[in-house]
Amino acid sequence: MFFKRKKKEENLPYLDIPSPLPGKIIPLDQVEDEAFSSKAMGEGFAILPDSGKVAAPFAGKIAHIMEKSKHAVLLEHESGVQLLIHVGMNTVALKGEGFKAHVKSGDRVKKGQLLLEFDIDLIRREGYSVITPVVVPAGQEAVKSIEQIDIAQGSLEETVLRIHF
Repeated sequence: MFFKRKKKEENLPYLDIPSPLPGKIIPLDQVEDEAFSSKAMGEGFAILPDSGKVAAPFAGKIAHIMEKSKHAVLLEHESGVQLLIHVGMNTVALKGEGFKAHVKSGDRVKKGQLLLEFDIDLIRREGYSVITPVVVPAGQEAVKSIEQIDIAQGSLEETVLRIHF
């Protein structure tokens, strides 16, 4: 019996991006922060999280994490494509309160690895939104196009964005 070899991810002309946390998918243009809703930051989606755990949607390297505030992480795929995960709106003002980072800049991570944890209730009590934009920062030369997949509920198993190289 012959078995077909599964094509390795790095040979694909695209990268599938699932949601880094479970929750309701929200179109980016409906986010209350104009930097995200106008797509000035880049293309992507937002999520109203069901839990306060952010996992790596693909294997790669932590290009940058906001060390003090721990509210955002920039993950880089081996193709060079970067993805920004920004927990909440204006949560940088919390100065790290309610956030715990499980990685630091330069770390290599596996798909599904826990990156950040955050306290949804604390963030809301402090008057901030927990809506979490997930964007492909604008200006990346490796990115030819970004395709939005129409799903209502995000998970680490279902593709929300497809980035074409």
